[in-house]
Amino acid sequence: MDKVFDTVLIANRGEIAVRLIRAVREAGLRSIAVYSDADRAALHVRLADEAAHIGPAASSESYLNMERILDAARKHGAQAIHPGYGFLSENADFAEFCTKAGFVFIGPSAEAIRKLGSKTSARILAKAAHAPVVPGTEEPATNLAHARAVARELGYPVLLKAAAGGGGKGMRRVDSESELEPAIRDASSEAERSFRNGEVYIEKLVENPRHIEIQIFGDQHGNLIHLGERECSLQRRHQKVLEECPSPLVAAYPEMRAAMGEAAVRVARAAGYYNAGTAEFLVDAQRNFYFLEMNTRLQVEHPVTELVTGLDLVQLQLRVAAGEKLPFKQEDIRWRGWALECRVYAEDPERQFFPSPGRIAQLREPAGPGIRVDSGVYPGWTVPIDYDPLLAKLIAHGPDRETAIRRILRALAEYAITGIETNLAFFRELLKDAEFRASRLDTGFLEAYMRRRKPQAAPESEIEIVAAIAADAYAGARQANGAGAATGTPPVSRWAAQGREQLR
Repeated sequence: MDKVFDTVLIANRGEIAVRLIRAVREAGLRSIAVYSDADRAALHVRLADEAAHIGPAASSESYLNMERILDAARKHGAQAIHPGYGFLSENADFAEFCTKAGFVFIGPSAEAIRKLGSKTSARILAKAAHAPVVPGTEEPATNLAHARAVARELGYPVLLKAAAGGGGKGMRRVDSESELEPAIRDASSEAERSFRNGEVYIEKLVENPRHIEIQIFGDQHGNLIHLGERECSLQRRHQKVLEECPSPLVAAYPEMRAAMGEAAVRVARAAGYYNAGTAEFLVDAQRNFYFLEMNTRLQVEHPVTELVTGLDLVQLQLRVAAGEKLPFKQEDIRWRGWALECRVYAEDPERQFFPSPGRIAQLREPAGPGIRVDSGVYPGWTVPIDYDPLLAKLIAHGPDRETAIRRILRALAEYAITGIETNLAFFRELLKDAEFRASRLDTGFLEAYMRRRKPQAAPESEIEIVAAIAADAYAGARQANGAGAATGTPPVSRWAAQGREQLR
């Protein structure tokens, strides 16, 4: 890689910061981590070449504080800044400040982020690029009489959406005219609190859609391609929980992948886009697809695309940021096998997925063929209450969907975390569900699943799990020292037995 920069500051935390630090090191570059008071002992801080303290736990005073991040970059000699995802990753002002301060921003241009950062402006751009969009408005729903007229024309139910931001904030379903006024008020208020922009607009509600996204990548020399799709329909409160590549639907219709990919590239090209980005689409029951928005950053679920295409997206980001051309063309991209990703959270699925911060007492991460764990934690680490409770991502790859599912189930049987509640047991159950295995998916799948799921047996106590982990460690030590050789049968822990049971 051309050494336009040799030191990269990672303006993020958690598992994505760890992922980026490793990629930077593989590229022969130095990494600078940033941390708040809550993250002094975080894994990303331990792994980086250097680390800079940027403020209190509150993200507004640390990870969202542009000046402190730029000061840290100056003091530690960074020439480039990678924003990761979340926090400032889609903030056009931050991208512009980085560039004006002389740093390479590892992402798209500020201009492209602005063009695509607002859902309404992205809709206008998509229409101009002849990409299909959900019927709706581009202007804010500020005039109630006009909003009523638009909703009548579209036909109820309609959806109110925040023009800025995402994650379901500022979003309301409206089933009748009597609900419209209070829904606009509530959605606008939530959007203002979340994004400092209270503008909301109206779309026709696409009922029971699939949520499918297309990974795009461009360089600064005008080359722009897509890397295929990801199925992201399994969501709770509009937040993705499990993703897979390819989509079971799109994989059956190669012409659909080509059409969606071409639409995504047209929208990106209209914005003058380069580096990594993701075009999000809704797909209805008739396989009609509609452009939703463009995420102008790396996605949480990028590993499934990496495993199926064989490409390292972060390495590509670094090379494109350094001014290099993409080393391949659209016709060179191949999709091999199937990958699934489970987002492992510190949360309690039995209590509406309520966050579960606290100290991780024991941790055992799975391994083996086809398994990847992108983790940001370690035993003894205290998961702070101040941030998103994502701990890690468990990814499995196999030659086909069924093999990938069986592999991830095997890995889930090996995965153990104590001291906090997690959603690991939830995934062990979900991935065996007949409807999921048949890929009958849509964005309402998880809500329906939670209604129909059978009551589960009481979970193993924390003491039992800790004892099992200790037994495994003891068995491994005895085997390494030659114990058990007389019988030829090393001890088998109940976790291993459970792993076999998971695959039946």
